[in-house]
Amino acid sequence: MTPTVVHVLASTRADHGGTSRSAPALCEALDAQGVEVHLVTAAPADPAPAEEPILPGGNVHVHRIEEQTRLQRILRSPLGFYRRLWSVVKDVQPDVIHDHGAWLPSNAVAAWVARRADVPLVVAPRGMVTEWSLSHQARKKQIAWHLYQKHVFRQASIFHATAPAEVDDLRALGMTQPVAVVPNGVEIPDSLPDGPPADGKRALFLSRLHPKKGLPMLLDAWAELRPEGWTLELVGPSENGHHEELETQATELGLDGEVVFSGPVDDAEKWKKYAAADLFVLPSHSENFGIVVAEALATEVPVLTTTGTPWQELEAHDCGWWVEPEPDAIRDALATALRQSDTTRSAMGRRGRELVTSTYTWRAVGQRMAQAYEWLLGGGTSCPSFIRESGPLH
Repeated sequence: MTPTVVHVLASTRADHGGTSRSAPALCEALDAQGVEVHLVTAAPADPAPAEEPILPGGNVHVHRIEEQTRLQRILRSPLGFYRRLWSVVKDVQPDVIHDHGAWLPSNAVAAWVARRADVPLVVAPRGMVTEWSLSHQARKKQIAWHLYQKHVFRQASIFHATAPAEVDDLRALGMTQPVAVVPNGVEIPDSLPDGPPADGKRALFLSRLHPKKGLPMLLDAWAELRPEGWTLELVGPSENGHHEELETQATELGLDGEVVFSGPVDDAEKWKKYAAADLFVLPSHSENFGIVVAEALATEVPVLTTTGTPWQELEAHDCGWWVEPEPDAIRDALATALRQSDTTRSAMGRRGRELVTSTYTWRAVGQRMAQAYEWLLGGGTSCPSFIRESGPLH
């Protein structure tokens, strides 16, 4: 049986983080596996360049809810979502509704529609229930939990986690349903740009400038080490004025000229940034996957990241450093990474690319997710190994 699946995602705007990229890519990967895929998402009616939506290609059916006003953008258009999603579900009669994210009205809408249509609900928290995420804007999330998010989670027939640690996060919230561990994939360009220039070394951060990314710790570490011949480049869109806070900190630390803020880049320019880097750093407090880690490894750049990300494979495959998201740990690991020879970093980079090409292709991800749907709908003979069946209530 070839299932029909409706994916629900509040936003695919380029400046709204990794899920805006990975969920559409998952839709494309499922389409390649023969799944009939529909994506319901909101998008600004007249987007600025940084707000342009990232929409899947192939035969994926995209149903856009246009946000005409700022209020609609803030609230993620709950009424518009409900009307459009219910219309799509009535029309295509899906076998599954797959909702991405948490804490937004669109998540409640997806659950309401799934219940009304009597369709199984797959919920992908997308890293939004980690300990750090729950503590960030905790009061708002406590209210949302009691109003709707708890009920959305309890309605899920199965969860989709992008990393094993997310299973523990869900169990800690009392969720006992099965969890399919299906990572994000990385799309490697057919040809990569030239490698780093010979004039000086470059450490790269490429992601949103957001408090959860741990950048103040990185700037403090950089100021303490003052690595000669190195530049730290921070690339990505700012969220809630965090760029200005970081620039102020860099100036106070005397890092003007040693730290470069480059702003957001498009996909083509992104790969040039990776290719020009000698080291990639992601000092996050919390990540459900960290697609930028996979992308950096794909371009043969060794990675320094934290245990707030699910990238313990960096140590297992000797292609980077995986340390606690604490100032001393980041400083010490950074010092170690910066003093490696070019030959050592190149060898680590090659091992990183081998890891990505063997494990994190979108084809493999699409196959795994399609298997999860098949098992959910009763078409599989046994539970796939990547599905963690019901767990204990905490």
